Amino acid sequence: MDTAKSKAIEIIRRQGGIIRTREALGQGIHRRTLYGLREEGALIPTARGLYQLAELENFPTEIDLVNVAKLAPHGVICLVSALAFHGLTTQIPHEIWLAVERKARRPKVAYPPVRAVFYPATCFREGIENHRIMEQEVRIYNAPKTVIDCFRWRNTVGLDVALEAARSYLKQRGASPSTLMEYAKLCKVERLVTPYLEAMVS
Repeated sequence: MDTAKSKAIEIIRRQGGIIRTREALGQGIHRRTLYGLREEGALIPTARGLYQLAELENFPTEIDLVNVAKLAPHGVICLVSALAFHGLTTQIPHEIWLAVERKARRPKVAYPPVRAVFYPATCFREGIENHRIMEQEVRIYNAPKTVIDCFRWRNTVGLDVALEAARSYLKQRGASPSTLMEYAKLCKVERLVTPYLEAMVS
């Protein structure tokens, strides 16, 4: 492999193995080098203008989260995908669940499959954490907010998923029933959640 391609691969590795075309060009990678790596199979196009190193194919979950974060930077990983990230579910999400503020446009992500959920502004903005995954910033709702979101969208994810998540969260060190109730009040599901939580913590 020639020097330009080797340098390009090192730059992309420092980016966590995923890069957009404009980022590559901005860091001095020539378009010809980028396309050459793609033709050789060293780079895999995962969406329009988005590439990942072929060596990362063994990390599908992390790559999918990073790809969606890059393609829809104003969204937040939510519901079943956030539960899986926090280890609060036995469900295996086959798509990335993404919260989008109600007034925003639906994100255009061809791959990986994305399930957009439109959140009201007050519920959308609270509980967001920035996680560093493969050298990229990924916005994900924190564990207690995610549990409450599952109660709010119980008709979408299933009440059984919400209950499993609540039980799993309450078993964690540092779990806070009061924090759950704060988010329940914010998301207007306080009356629904209260009897379930009281039964779990009694």
